[in-house]
Amino acid sequence: MFALLVLACFAAFLITQRLKHTPTAVHSYKLANAFTPYPGGHTKLEAISFKLANAEDVTVTIIDASGNTVATLVRNYPAPRYKDLSLRWSGRRGTARRYGHIVTPDGRSILVPDTEGRLAPPGEYRVGVRLQGRGQQVLLPRSFALVKP
Repeated sequence: MFALLVLACFAAFLITQRLKHTPTAVHSYKLANAFTPYPGGHTKLEAISFKLANAEDVTVTIIDASGNTVATLVRNYPAPRYKDLSLRWSGRRGTARRYGHIVTPDGRSILVPDTEGRLAPPGEYRVGVRLQGRGQQVLLPRSFALVKP
Protein backbone atom coordinates (compact mmCIF):
# COMPACT_ATOMS: atom_id res chain seq x y z
CA MET A 1 0.00 0.00 0.00
CA PHE A 2 2.82 2.40 0.87
CA ALA A 3 4.52 1.75 -2.49
CA LEU A 4 1.24 2.47 -4.29
CA LEU A 5 0.92 5.84 -2.50
CA VAL A 6 4.52 6.74 -3.35
CA LEU A 7 3.93 5.83 -7.00
CA ALA A 8 0.72 7.90 -7.12
CA CYS A 9 2.52 10.92 -5.61
CA PHE A 10 5.33 10.62 -8.15
CA ALA A 11 2.85 10.40 -11.04
CA ALA A 12 0.98 13.48 -9.74
CA PHE A 13 4.29 15.36 -9.52
CA LEU A 14 5.16 14.52 -13.15
CA ILE A 15 1.72 15.58 -14.40
CA THR A 16 1.95 18.85 -12.46
CA GLN A 17 5.37 19.64 -13.90
CA ARG A 18 4.14 18.99 -17.43
CA LEU A 19 1.11 21.26 -16.94
CA LYS A 20 3.30 24.05 -15.54
CA HIS A 21 5.44 24.01 -18.68
CA THR A 22 2.59 23.74 -21.21
CA PRO A 23 2.14 27.17 -22.82
CA THR A 24 -1.28 28.74 -22.55
CA ALA A 25 -3.15 29.50 -25.77
CA VAL A 26 -3.23 33.28 -25.11
CA HIS A 27 -0.41 34.90 -23.17
CA SER A 28 1.60 38.10 -22.70
CA TYR A 29 -1.60 40.12 -22.60
CA LYS A 30 -1.57 43.83 -21.77
CA LEU A 31 -4.48 46.10 -20.93
CA ALA A 32 -4.71 49.62 -19.56
CA ASN A 33 -6.35 49.76 -16.12
CA ALA A 34 -8.93 52.31 -17.22
CA PHE A 35 -9.83 54.63 -20.06
CA THR A 36 -12.27 57.48 -20.71
CA PRO A 37 -13.70 57.62 -24.25
CA TYR A 38 -15.95 60.59 -23.43
CA PRO A 39 -15.24 64.13 -24.64
CA GLY A 40 -12.69 65.67 -22.32
CA GLY A 41 -11.37 62.27 -21.33
CA HIS A 42 -7.62 61.78 -21.03
CA THR A 43 -7.32 58.33 -22.65
CA LYS A 44 -9.72 57.91 -25.57
CA LEU A 45 -8.89 54.30 -26.53
CA GLU A 46 -8.41 51.11 -24.52
CA ALA A 47 -5.09 49.49 -25.44
CA ILE A 48 -5.37 45.69 -25.84
CA SER A 49 -2.44 43.47 -26.75
CA PHE A 50 -1.76 39.73 -26.55
CA LYS A 51 0.20 36.89 -28.15
CA LEU A 52 -0.93 33.43 -29.23
CA ALA A 53 0.96 30.17 -28.79
CA ASN A 54 -0.13 29.11 -32.30
CA ALA A 55 -1.10 31.05 -35.41
CA GLU A 56 -4.87 31.06 -35.55
CA ASP A 57 -7.90 33.02 -36.70
CA VAL A 58 -9.38 34.89 -33.74
CA THR A 59 -12.52 36.79 -32.86
CA VAL A 60 -11.93 39.45 -30.21
CA THR A 61 -14.87 40.75 -28.18
CA ILE A 62 -15.46 43.13 -25.30
CA ILE A 63 -17.61 41.60 -22.56
CA ASP A 64 -19.39 43.46 -19.76
CA ALA A 65 -19.64 42.41 -16.11
CA SER A 66 -22.86 40.47 -16.83
CA GLY A 67 -21.16 38.36 -19.51
CA ASN A 68 -22.83 40.10 -22.46
CA THR A 69 -20.87 40.92 -25.61
CA VAL A 70 -20.73 44.70 -25.96
CA ALA A 71 -18.46 45.00 -29.01
CA THR A 72 -16.81 42.72 -31.55
CA LEU A 73 -13.47 44.20 -32.54
CA VAL A 74 -12.35 41.60 -35.09
CA ARG A 75 -13.94 38.46 -36.49
CA ASN A 76 -11.87 35.56 -37.91
CA TYR A 77 -8.75 37.74 -37.94
CA PRO A 78 -5.50 35.88 -38.75
CA ALA A 79 -3.26 36.28 -35.71
CA PRO A 80 0.39 35.19 -36.02
CA ARG A 81 2.20 32.96 -33.56
CA TYR A 82 4.21 34.69 -30.81
CA LYS A 83 3.72 38.20 -32.24
CA ASP A 84 1.71 40.89 -30.53
CA LEU A 85 -1.79 41.42 -31.82
CA SER A 86 -2.46 45.00 -30.72
CA LEU A 87 -5.93 46.54 -30.86
CA ARG A 88 -7.61 49.69 -29.60
CA TRP A 89 -11.25 49.97 -28.49
CA SER A 90 -13.08 53.30 -28.67
CA GLY A 91 -15.66 52.37 -26.03
CA ARG A 92 -18.41 52.10 -28.64
CA ARG A 93 -20.84 49.22 -28.95
CA GLY A 94 -21.34 47.05 -32.02
CA THR A 95 -19.37 45.05 -34.54
CA ALA A 96 -16.49 46.71 -36.39
CA ARG A 97 -17.01 46.87 -40.15
CA ARG A 98 -13.84 48.84 -40.95
CA TYR A 99 -10.37 49.06 -39.47
CA GLY A 100 -7.79 51.77 -39.19
CA HIS A 101 -4.09 51.25 -38.50
CA ILE A 102 -1.67 53.11 -36.29
CA VAL A 103 2.04 52.54 -36.83
CA THR A 104 4.19 53.27 -33.79
CA PRO A 105 7.62 54.91 -34.09
CA ASP A 106 9.23 51.48 -33.65
CA GLY A 107 7.24 50.13 -36.63
CA ARG A 108 4.63 48.10 -34.72
CA SER A 109 1.17 48.01 -36.29
CA ILE A 110 -1.92 48.58 -34.14
CA LEU A 111 -5.37 47.69 -35.44
CA VAL A 112 -8.13 50.21 -34.63
CA PRO A 113 -11.57 48.67 -35.25
CA ASP A 114 -14.31 51.17 -36.10
CA THR A 115 -17.35 50.34 -33.96
CA GLU A 116 -20.07 52.90 -34.62
CA GLY A 117 -22.63 52.25 -31.89
CA ARG A 118 -23.36 54.27 -28.78
CA LEU A 119 -20.77 54.54 -26.04
CA ALA A 120 -20.87 51.66 -23.59
CA PRO A 121 -21.81 52.65 -20.04
CA PRO A 122 -19.13 53.09 -17.38
CA GLY A 123 -18.15 49.82 -15.73
CA GLU A 124 -15.80 46.84 -15.72
CA TYR A 125 -15.11 45.02 -18.99
CA ARG A 126 -13.08 42.01 -20.10
CA VAL A 127 -11.60 40.91 -23.39
CA GLY A 128 -12.71 37.61 -24.91
CA VAL A 129 -10.54 35.87 -27.49
CA ARG A 130 -12.22 33.10 -29.47
CA LEU A 131 -9.74 30.73 -31.10
CA GLN A 132 -11.59 29.64 -34.23
CA GLY A 133 -9.49 26.53 -34.98
CA ARG A 134 -9.94 25.16 -31.46
CA GLY A 135 -13.47 26.42 -30.97
CA GLN A 136 -12.25 27.74 -27.60
CA GLN A 137 -13.15 31.03 -25.88
CA VAL A 138 -10.48 32.52 -23.61
CA LEU A 139 -11.25 35.42 -21.28
CA LEU A 140 -8.22 37.50 -20.43
CA PRO A 141 -7.84 37.18 -16.67
CA ARG A 142 -7.77 40.90 -15.89
CA SER A 143 -10.56 43.41 -16.45
CA PHE A 144 -10.38 47.13 -17.24
CA ALA A 145 -12.65 50.05 -16.40
CA LEU A 146 -14.47 52.42 -18.71
CA VAL A 147 -14.91 55.59 -16.64
CA LYS A 148 -16.50 59.01 -17.10
CA PRO A 149 -14.20 62.04 -16.75
